Amino acid sequence: MSDSHRTELLDPKRVAENLDIPVRGNLDDYVNSAAFDINCSQKAIELARALSSDNSDWTEGPGCNWSSLESLSTPPSAETGTHEISKLEARLYYAGISPKDWPTRVWRSSADVFEVPTGPEAYVRRMRLVDVPGTHEFAKNGLWDTVCDWVERLLKEEDVSVSSIDFARFTWRNKAEDREIDSEEEEEVVEEEGEEGAKEDDEDAYDSFAPVKPVEGGEQYFTNPTIWIGVFPESLTGLRAFEVAEKIRAFLDALKVKEVDIAFRESIARSIVGNGPALYPPVESGDPLEEFIDSVSVPLSIPISGTLGPYFQHNGKLYAITARHNLFLAADGNAPYRYNTSASKRDVVVMGNPAFTNYQNAIQARIGNLNETVKSLRKKIASLKERVGNGIGLPGTRALLAEQEGELRKTARKISSLKQHSVTMSKNWSKLSDRIIGHIVWSPPIGVGPNRFTQDVCVVELKKSKFTHFIGNVLSLGPKYSETDFTTLMHQRTDVPSDFEYPTDGLLVLRGMFTTDPVYDHNSLGSHRERTRHVIKNGFFTGTTVGNLPRFMSFVRKYFTTGTLESLELAIFLHENETGTFSKSGDSGALIFVGLLTGGTNKGTDGSDITYATPFTYIWDLVLSEFPGANLYFQDIPAFLAAPV
Repeated sequence: MSDSHRTELLDPKRVAENLDIPVRGNLDDYVNSAAFDINCSQKAIELARALSSDNSDWTEGPGCNWSSLESLSTPPSAETGTHEISKLEARLYYAGISPKDWPTRVWRSSADVFEVPTGPEAYVRRMRLVDVPGTHEFAKNGLWDTVCDWVERLLKEEDVSVSSIDFARFTWRNKAEDREIDSEEEEEVVEEEGEEGAKEDDEDAYDSFAPVKPVEGGEQYFTNPTIWIGVFPESLTGLRAFEVAEKIRAFLDALKVKEVDIAFRESIARSIVGNGPALYPPVESGDPLEEFIDSVSVPLSIPISGTLGPYFQHNGKLYAITARHNLFLAADGNAPYRYNTSASKRDVVVMGNPAFTNYQNAIQARIGNLNETVKSLRKKIASLKERVGNGIGLPGTRALLAEQEGELRKTARKISSLKQHSVTMSKNWSKLSDRIIGHIVWSPPIGVGPNRFTQDVCVVELKKSKFTHFIGNVLSLGPKYSETDFTTLMHQRTDVPSDFEYPTDGLLVLRGMFTTDPVYDHNSLGSHRERTRHVIKNGFFTGTTVGNLPRFMSFVRKYFTTGTLESLELAIFLHENETGTFSKSGDSGALIFVGLLTGGTNKGTDGSDITYATPFTYIWDLVLSEFPGANLYFQDIPAFLAAPV
């Protein structure tokens, strides 16, 4: 981060242009004008288009329209070798692992048969990552560590551009067999289709095939435990992968390890990269500002260049932890950093300029959507009033009318609150200097410690004046999930006890720190009765997400212009019953209540196939070495905030 970026004060005219707010005139009057409402409607349309493009259903992944896949279905020629596969299988085999940028398969030893989607009703299985059971022999006596280290050394010797080594299983539902239709049912179908059905026989009927659909029914299938190796895109052929896998197989045979598959996929390990007003306190569930307040409030997940991690206190000062790569650019080098009072501060801000603009635009888009709701409610109310006046449907019509009028008042209050919040943010937060919350005080070089964990940590001293509503290390579960939905994700089965209780205020207090031991102590059962441990994080980009923590650590190699960084990481899989991704760029530094989020693997840009984290106990030991006596817990917060430093 350059000094110019850190000290920039936004020009008022530029702010106005970015946020579509007049340079002159009263903001309070403007947000209540027809011009502002029109602008909000436009923002709502733009945001809807962006979301449909960026977060579309997984079936809109790479090549899932059949007409575009047809050209990829050509099998490999004899010259390419028997271990090569068609581009179609390479693209679709791991469909569902991530939202859109599915991993490209290179080679696998598994015996399952990949069925090429065919015809207008093309289906493809939706694959998910799941943990390997704790009864597997790799969980005994650290055997996985031995195997992972050996495979890592082999890949180096074989000059394979490896990015990660994970140990996991894959699961999907196989498409149920189509049952035969008896003659009577067939006659009914023909009658219902009429002229519409006749069109299916036209020559042009196959010009526009339906998109490839996910298999939702059928029998659940689980693969063997798999050594899943990520390699740089287009760096490894199927034949070469087979040759390397044969050596891995020979090593496993010598250990008498059976029924372990080996697979290669393309993947890249990445890092997921003024006094002004005080930050807000959290709001109650159902508050009109609930979906926007997390970004400017004191619970964990404050957005900086990434995400601000846990707070701690030391000698009366307030600090927070995040990942170094969030706040240092490549041009800054990788030397140790300690704040020198004689030097200028490296300030840390809540939301950079683009993020703040997007934040304001999102508020306006929400207002635009609510304005449409108001229009719809008014039409319904007018119709109901007319029916009441004509004595139709009483008394049920009166009850429905009262309900709709109440909903209209509620929606109007939401719009009013959001408009006022937009004005407040424009007046008090638009300048970069208004959003400075602290400065960097310490950061060791990014590297790997003696235990091979990633060392990517940065400590920020925070301005107490910004944290007058501070409540300690508390994670807001946010508006993304209802209490019922979130509890269901954390506790999938009703036939086993659970120690998770949803907090009544939606604020989850951090209690105690995990060591690496609980990684092997999975205390819950998943939907298929496998033991698992669910983990939670709230990151700037993806908000609250729930994942599964497997028992086995992963090897990760990141490539930089100055060399490579090899480390062991906690791997986080997306929850089996969730879609999307556990993390994206912008979530780095977030606390996962077991580790500090540092990166993930994915060849594309649409989130991580697997998210990686450094065990927090290791991060905390590093912090304690620089801040002896530091404490993650706050007994008397008002007294702490009032105490001079």
